Amino acid sequence: MIGQFAGLSWRWRGWPMAALCTLLTGFCVAAPPVVKDAATHEQLALQLRKAQQKDPMQGLPISQSEAPSRNQPKDLLSQSDILCFGDMATLLPKRAILLLPTTLAKRGEYTAGAALMGWAEFYAQNRGWITTVEVSLLQAEGSLPLAADITQRLKDATRVVVATYQGGPISVLPLKVPPTPPAAASTTENTQP
Repeated sequence: MIGQFAGLSWRWRGWPMAALCTLLTGFCVAAPPVVKDAATHEQLALQLRKAQQKDPMQGLPISQSEAPSRNQPKDLLSQSDILCFGDMATLLPKRAILLLPTTLAKRGEYTAGAALMGWAEFYAQNRGWITTVEVSLLQAEGSLPLAADITQRLKDATRVVVATYQGGPISVLPLKVPPTPPAAASTTENTQP
């Protein structure tokens, strides 16, 4: 195959460059452009009428009820915790910070003039004083307690500990108290005469 290309290049050596360009443009002839007439007013009006007839939203009655009122906070800051160091700051979901040591308490407050950045960039630049703990969704919703080694790490930690799920910060709700299992209640009934 290399010999074929070598032979091909040998054949074209004697040709002037202008002749080669003319020959190659003949291979790349484009199709003539398609010219269409502009749509008339009647055609546009007909298309609009058809689109309005097919719109399913126009057939729905207008709702008379009010929007559901939820006790949702109106702003992002009330739903977030802040970590700030120097001229950088980031927002985390509430309860994502599992431990904020008293020695680093100032880093949980916003400093005026700090630039707000995403968690990934902020964490990459501040790994020296932040550590993360990967949690499962069951642990984050409070259905499952944190592992014993994690709670031990929290007791001994001197850095800020942030809960993460797949690398991103996540809120960790307080542990839900599980109801007493019915099996324990039935064994006490069987032991009594």
